[in-house]
Order: sequence, then structure tokens, then C-alpha cells
Amino acid sequence: MLKRHIFSVYLVLLLAGAGVTQAQASTSSETEYFAVFMEGRKVGFAIQSRVVAEGKVTTTQKVSITISRVDVPITIVSTETSIETTDAKPLGFEAVQELGAMTMKVTGVVDKQGKVDMTTTSMGIEQKGTLEWPNGVMMAEGLRLLTLKKGLKRGTEYSAKVFSAGILQAIGTQIRIGPKRNINLLGRVVALTEVTSTCNMPESGEIISTSYVDDDLREQKIIMPIAGIQVEMLACSKEFALGENDVFEIIDKMFIASPKPLQDVRKAKSITYHISPKQETENLTIPSGDNQKVQQLQDGRVIVMVEPAAAAKGAKFPYKGTDSIILQATKPTRFVQSDRKEIIDLANRAVGNTKDAGEAIRKIEAFVARYIENKSMSVGYASAAEVAASKQGDCTEFAVLTAAMCRAVGIPAQVVTGVAYVDDWAGHRGFGGHAWTQAYVGDKWVGLDSAFKSAGRGGYDAGHIALAVGNGNPEDFFEIVNTMGQFKIDTVDINKD
Repeated sequence: MLKRHIFSVYLVLLLAGAGVTQAQASTSSETEYFAVFMEGRKVGFAIQSRVVAEGKVTTTQKVSITISRVDVPITIVSTETSIETTDAKPLGFEAVQELGAMTMKVTGVVDKQGKVDMTTTSMGIEQKGTLEWPNGVMMAEGLRLLTLKKGLKRGTEYSAKVFSAGILQAIGTQIRIGPKRNINLLGRVVALTEVTSTCNMPESGEIISTSYVDDDLREQKIIMPIAGIQVEMLACSKEFALGENDVFEIIDKMFIASPKPLQDVRKAKSITYHISPKQETENLTIPSGDNQKVQQLQDGRVIVMVEPAAAAKGAKFPYKGTDSIILQATKPTRFVQSDRKEIIDLANRAVGNTKDAGEAIRKIEAFVARYIENKSMSVGYASAAEVAASKQGDCTEFAVLTAAMCRAVGIPAQVVTGVAYVDDWAGHRGFGGHAWTQAYVGDKWVGLDSAFKSAGRGGYDAGHIALAVGNGNPEDFFEIVNTMGQFKIDTVDINKD
């Protein structure tokens, strides 16, 4: 049960943000169309529009891509809209994410005091919330005006914090104006100015995109490497953008070769991986934790020793400690809705009268392994509440439901994304993108893998390499998008003692 759609989810979010990093020409109403390519194959389209009316500027970016996962096509659509005054004061936003069979909509209204009233709608159920508008953060029109002010003089550098409605966070962006280059636009060669944008989020890596803009500051081409795949957006006619797509099989791109077959991974006490970046300039960021220890070598290589932590016997729950990170892992989120009645009911069914936290998490893991009946790859990315209702999904759906049920009974839990070894999955052997859960028991984070348990693998083992840890929200997958496809595994040493 491999993690394939982390890439697709975050691809859409990043592409939706890519269009606002540069300016568009100022008119009362305009729409521009782009074709989206992966590895040279057309997989979808992007539409950018800007409308000025009644003292408001409404900017919308929509991205739609269709990819194949083991011959199962899935279309993923992300639409972000920002509403501002003509002098770029934020008024509101909307984000709609259609991830396969699941749809989530978030709307926000910003008042004069900087308070944001939000409504999240999923499966027809509304949830209300608030947040404070971050200081110094702009939206699409604010960035457009800043870019107009800075111009296209070679060597110009500036930075901005841009709010993304899709992930409800500000993305720090550094922009540098480069030289003019002759760029091929679907057979038409045009002299365009190169603009490099470096986007980063707290505690995550960087994603660098390159745009080519004309003298009117209109983007004509955007290049963005994601998870080792070259993604391009090209300005084009409406007819071509919305026209027929090619078939792009993503599974081939989500596997990392193993230097040798790994026998009886479940029985290994620990496995040590020697990892090196594919490019000398790349800096690999792999997290250490209770289940894996990471050693960064001076030459850029990384040694990762994975040794699954055992749950302490007799540990109680709910968690009564004061550690801020662990407390955060007990709270409900947009995708891990541990406060929903249906999640609480499932958790109580799974745990029963158990008082031991280690036993409780194993019961939850086994319950989720049985509960999800349809191991469907047609789900783009569903929340725990959606999984509870549909009983379908792949590894991410297993992971978010497991985490939500742990949190519902007061056991801290996080969603982990990375790669895991499989002998044979759809004709592939090696390390494929995957998601699982870790729960805090006693004084350690303990790995859980209800997806592997459902498939007869047994659960979490030393064949897992974690690349990112979070609350299950799309923004938590930023690091794996930046890391996946950027490294190779040179050697593997298995310890079965």
C-alpha cells in the first residue's frame, strides 16, 4: 500500500501558488491559460484570472492535472481565490481542493482588525474557525504591485511572504531577476526574462522555480522540479490548455531502487541505510527520531539507522504532560478530525476497556486495518472523517484515520511520510512513497502502519525511512516533495540479532 499521492496533492498546491509569484498586466478583467506538462507529457491545465470591480481585486488560480496510478486515472483540481482592495489590503480568500472522489472547501473573511473567520466544508459538514492574519503577508494583488514596482532589471532581488489559501499559511519567497533568454514556447522562440523564485516554509526545505516573463510582466513559462520530476507550465491558447491530455504513470517515478533484495524485513531488529544525493549540490534533510537515527556526513551522504521503538508497558493515557510538540499531536486538525463524534466512537470501539497505551495503539492499528474495506487508489487525499464514512483509500487514508483515533482517546499521534520497502507491488521492487503513523507512548514515538497490517505485512518495521512528520495536513508533505526523487540508496545493512 504505497504512498503515491503525496506528490500529486502537493504538486497541485505548489502549482496553484506558482502563478502568483510574478505579476500580470493590470486590466479590469483578464484570463490566461497554461498547459501543464510532466516530463514532457501534457497532464493538465492552469487558468489564472484577475477581475477588478467595485473597488475589489479578485485573483483566481486553478490547476487541474490527471495522472495514472497503476492504470487508474485520477484527476486532481485545486482552485485558490484571493480578494483584496485595489491597494492590496486582504479581504478574503477561498480554496477548493478536489482530490479524486473527495472535495474540501475553505473560505475566509478578513476583518479590519486582522481577524480571519473561516469555514471549512467537507462531505456537506461545515466547521468554523478563526485565525489571525499574519503580519506583513500579502496576497496575489499585493505581490503583483510589488513586482511592478521592482521591475525586471537584471540582478534585482527582493522577498515577500505570500498567503496560500490552500495550506492556510504564508510562504516565504525570495525573487531574483535574471537575464533575457530565448525560450521555446511550443515551437515559438521568444526572448523572455528569467525570474527565479525560492519558496520555503518553516522547518521544511526549499523549492526553486524558474519563470520566464515578457516585457509586460506576463508569465509565459514556469519550470518547477518536484519529487525528481520536471514540471512545466506553458502559456497557450484556451483550446490547447483544455484539450486532451497524455497518460502519465506516476508509480514509476515514486520508487527508489534497493541495492539488493531485502529478505524478512519484518524480522530485522534494525536496518542501516547509506544514502547519497543524486546531485552534489543537494542537501538532504532526513529527520531523526525515536525510530531512526541520522548521521550527516561531510561529503553530503547520510547514514540512517532504523530501529523500531517498542511501546513501554504500563503507560497510561490520555497524555498528561506539558511538552508543546506532544500536546500539539493531541489536537484535531483539518484532516485529522479527532474531535468528531464518529471518530471518537470508532476509537472507543477499538480500544474497549484497555488502560495500557501500548495495547491501545495496537488495537487501533488492527481496527483500522480491518475497517478500511476498499483499498482504493481513486481517492486523491481524504480526511479522517471522510475515511470513516467511506471506508476506502490507500496508505494516507489509513494513516490519518489511525492518527485521528489515537488522538480521540488522548494518545498523541502524528502522520509520517517517507518510503517503505516492498518485494513486489504492481511489478515494482524497492522503496516506494508511503505514509504511516507514530503514537507517543511512555516516552517514545512508536511506529504504526495499519496499511501494511491490512496487506499482511504486519505493520511498521525497519523497512521504513521517514522523510517528514506532521499533522496530516497537505502542508506537512512539503519536505517529502522536496526530498523524494533526490537521493539514492547505496548500501543496506540488516541486523537481525
